[in-house]
Amino acid sequence: METTINKQLGFDPVTVKRLTALEILKRIGPGIILAGVVVGPGAITTAAMLGSSYGYRMLWLFIPIFIMSITFMLTCYRLAMLTGMPLLHGIRHYYGKGAAAFVGICLFFSCLFFTFGNISGSGAGMNLLFGVDWKVGALIMLALLLGLYFSKDTYSKIEKGVMVCILGMIVAFYATLYASGGPDPQGFFQGIIHWGFPKGSVLSSLAFLSTHASITAGIYGTYLGAEKKWKKQDLFNGTMLSDACAHVLTVILISGAIVTVGAIVLHPRGLQISSPVQMAGMLEPVLESKRVRWSCVACLLLGVAVCFAYSGSPTQLIFLANLATSIGTPTAGLFVTLMIWRKDVQAGLKPPRLLQIAMTVCYLFTTALTVYSFGSKFM
Repeated sequence: METTINKQLGFDPVTVKRLTALEILKRIGPGIILAGVVVGPGAITTAAMLGSSYGYRMLWLFIPIFIMSITFMLTCYRLAMLTGMPLLHGIRHYYGKGAAAFVGICLFFSCLFFTFGNISGSGAGMNLLFGVDWKVGALIMLALLLGLYFSKDTYSKIEKGVMVCILGMIVAFYATLYASGGPDPQGFFQGIIHWGFPKGSVLSSLAFLSTHASITAGIYGTYLGAEKKWKKQDLFNGTMLSDACAHVLTVILISGAIVTVGAIVLHPRGLQISSPVQMAGMLEPVLESKRVRWSCVACLLLGVAVCFAYSGSPTQLIFLANLATSIGTPTAGLFVTLMIWRKDVQAGLKPPRLLQIAMTVCYLFTTALTVYSFGSKFM
């Protein structure tokens, strides 16, 4: 058995040295970038909507978000490291070009919808800060993005920039939480232990879950891991587990504060999020391939055209866009779930039963919620 493992991995996992905390800090990074991606305009908007509309009653969603996020991240990381391929390449290898093309198209549209939300959200933010039309603000932010995107050493700059933004968001929202007098302990506790969907909350919950716990983030993380130059040893030395935990805890820290602030500041006044101005009311208390890059530019331009053609509030567009991203997990998640159960993927290692079961349960839960949500909405 050990000989088989050594041959497939190229080393004996038992001999891999566990890294120190300082060494792990130097090795992690993709999870932090993904946290910055997840906690974008869409996540902030849906979190604020939940808090303002339902108070503390939807805080229980952070429990499945924690379980699902860390499961998706660890599963994708493990598959990528053991197969030596990013996830889409792995799907093509094991299930054929047709399956890979289908998943790729679904993920493309999922990311495209997510881009719609980010374009609208960045424009709304510029409107709040400087009073410019949100469409003009979106164009300014896109120009800055493109300048960064085509600069040298893109990954390193993004990693550092996202870290600064995340720290800024944590400070801002927890300062707001403190200035608001903090949450009501009883209401906060009841919101965590009482699971249920208040009337009209299913679609909002799906949009929230699909943004915060998405298989797309895990798949994207496998490509960021390649940019970070992760090796197979990082699966065994604590790097990937630490990176996944850093991602999930960062997302919950920020988004949990946003939901709580919305519950404290907006919900008692009966205000629901329908414009960027109401979002501001929450704060009152205080890659290298040219072909890939130009393809991304084309997606951004398409996103701009769609967003600018939308005649409603940018906040509503953000919500609808993030709801649409839910198509990614039921489609790509199917093949990720199938792959984690394959014996030939495990490189001779003992099957990770807990991870396999968790991935299966999380996938079925997300798919069932997606089908139920869209079925109740359109049938």
